[in-house]
Amino acid sequence: MESRTKLLGHAVHPMLVMFPLGALAMVVVFDLVRYFSGNPFWSELAFWLIPAGVLSGLIAAPFGAFDWFSIPSGTRASMIGFLHGVANVVVLALFAMSGWLRWTDPTSPTSGALACSFVGGGLALVSGWLGGELVERLGVGVDTGAHVDAPSSLTSKSPIRS
Repeated sequence: MESRTKLLGHAVHPMLVMFPLGALAMVVVFDLVRYFSGNPFWSELAFWLIPAGVLSGLIAAPFGAFDWFSIPSGTRASMIGFLHGVANVVVLALFAMSGWLRWTDPTSPTSGALACSFVGGGLALVSGWLGGELVERLGVGVDTGAHVDAPSSLTSKSPIRS
């Protein structure tokens, strides 16, 4: 099943999800570095990555939702896509809460702020796996003519299997 939103022949949602995943994963990494090093510099970096991750996640979300609406209802892919989307909304909410809890002192996050980022990071791993299941196992967002010798997506040729 092909993605409904494409740019230069490639699905938009997978192009965009790397930004929130990267930013929010680094929040967790920097929180851990701060914990083990005691250096508040890492907490401040984590603080500024949170809005970048949450905002880029909000930009990626509509493209994923648009693709999800094209999945036939009642299918395993539809249920996994629903869980993937809900999990990602929770991830963004957890990181937004973490950022809000850090607002008064970005260099010294509370235990609640850290808990939100760690739980959000763990849930992002689960949701990322669900997204991978959609693409790699169930073929959602994959060009119907995809194969190892398909022509470039920039050509006008149809990638029909031979």
